[in-house]
Amino acid sequence: MNALSLDTVVLAENKQELVILDQTLLPGEIRYLHLSRTEDIREAIYSLRVRGAPAIGVAAAYGIYLAVAGLEETDMDRFCAVFREKKAYLNSARPTAVNLSWALNRMERVLDAERDTLSVEEMKRRLCQEADAIRAEDIAISRSIGEYGFSLLRHGDGILTHCNAGTLATAKYGTALAPIYIALEHGWDDLRVFCDETRPLLQGARLSAFEMQTAGVDTTLICDNMASITMKRGKINIVFVGCDRVAANGDFANKIGTSGVAILARYYGIPFYVCAPSSTIDLSIPSGEHIVIEERPAEEVTHMWYAKPMAPEGVKVDNPAFDVTDHSLITGIITEKGIAYPPFDRAFARLGIV
Repeated sequence: MNALSLDTVVLAENKQELVILDQTLLPGEIRYLHLSRTEDIREAIYSLRVRGAPAIGVAAAYGIYLAVAGLEETDMDRFCAVFREKKAYLNSARPTAVNLSWALNRMERVLDAERDTLSVEEMKRRLCQEADAIRAEDIAISRSIGEYGFSLLRHGDGILTHCNAGTLATAKYGTALAPIYIALEHGWDDLRVFCDETRPLLQGARLSAFEMQTAGVDTTLICDNMASITMKRGKINIVFVGCDRVAANGDFANKIGTSGVAILARYYGIPFYVCAPSSTIDLSIPSGEHIVIEERPAEEVTHMWYAKPMAPEGVKVDNPAFDVTDHSLITGIITEKGIAYPPFDRAFARLGIV
């Protein structure tokens, strides 16, 4: 079994359910959830049953379609009012990943642009078409990022990645792991991937290591605090990470611990690349200081994965889900439109990212 064969997020053939791979159960169990209620879809996003910025965007697009697909309402004004209410509810699930709001806003633009020319039933079909398009585009975007990233690799490279930005985080291929899937298609079998475990939710241990190992890649799992010595020993030639939001100056938010990897890579002179669909580039914010960081429950640090609590009861816990890496630490940002190099605001403009 290869993780690339798994569908992360799709609309059921009956067009009445969102089918997601429950990533909270990996790698021990492969289980698909069939969700139709808006509350359940929001919970799946919040609880990381579906995760990764692109996959969240696809889930949100289908989620808002399903939220209104079953309405018996025939008045377009009332239909639109329900749409906006459900959109706000879904958008509240996670604040940092820009693809959530991006996908919902894209669906709303379809509603606003065509509400005067379509009936309610026609609008439902149109919204379904748009959600399908978002998923298809995500697959094409991920593959393009993979091809650009592959152009940076050399035979025998050691690649460090943090968190999971592979096929499980997208509709297919992923972002940070997409170059490795492309390399496999070219017959490269000598790449070595090092996966940070990514505390506290262990996306690197549970998901990235699972992906790479099932794909037949030489995979090594390391604790987050082993990245420095692994780099010092000369095992790492390049770093690929994903992201959840990029500011106009190139600062970006990714899973907690990413900024530390970037600092280490700079110290050891290792190229550090961010793999980012253009939909994650938020030109409305000038820098990373404007990115809202999601705070997660303390139990993820003190209780999760343990048979009994592994911290003193009542101890204070900080659990930010993301950190922001300064643009000065980034070698380049790999988008589906090309690789952006500093200064990033000018590079984004040259690539047509507006």
